[in-house]
Amino acid sequence: MSQLILVVDDEAALVKVVRGYLEQEGYQVVTANNGREALFAARDHRPDLIILDLTMPEMDGFEFMREYQREGSTPIIALTARIDEMDKVLGLEMGADDYVTKPFSSRELVARVRALLRRSGGLQTAPDILRSGDLTLDRGARTVIVGEQEWELTPMEYGLLNTLMSNPGRAYSRMELLERTQGFAYDGYERTVDVHIKNLRKKVEDDPGDPRYILTVFGVGYRFNANV
Repeated sequence: MSQLILVVDDEAALVKVVRGYLEQEGYQVVTANNGREALFAARDHRPDLIILDLTMPEMDGFEFMREYQREGSTPIIALTARIDEMDKVLGLEMGADDYVTKPFSSRELVARVRALLRRSGGLQTAPDILRSGDLTLDRGARTVIVGEQEWELTPMEYGLLNTLMSNPGRAYSRMELLERTQGFAYDGYERTVDVHIKNLRKKVEDDPGDPRYILTVFGVGYRFNANV
């Protein structure tokens, strides 16, 4: 069965074009005109991925993510016409896994959709477990257990933690982490890794401000502490 994508945007012409891109690639597509419609569509259809405009009337993309994160962890690509970096950072902090700035090419959008679906669904072959201290990563369930607390991970968080835990002690640059988790990397995009690391630390660290597991390597990027 082909994967289902929910496209949410108040620009009817853009929705039509994006739907055409995706259907040509073999995906099923459902659409919504605003965040409120998207909530009902997401509950009814259970999409594999959501493409979400951040600026819409009635309920914008930020409010949608605030509501929907209580119900599911579907991967989200945020669409934004704004250049302001803070909008992108806020979107990532609220639950988006990736973003695309308007105007965008069909090739870029499809590449990001493929990469995010690959990360969120089909890469694991045999479930296995990685452990360090009181942290356990279940690759099959894509969850992390810290002590007795279990957390669901977004696709990007899972990719980062899996990469770092699989090679403890090795320092990765932000561009390397993007390549390993998304399959591609663009100059200027690598700082979004910092946002995802910040969100991940909130789940796995007792004190995110003084991390025990995911360490910053100044001038390079990040590494997983091999001495826990």
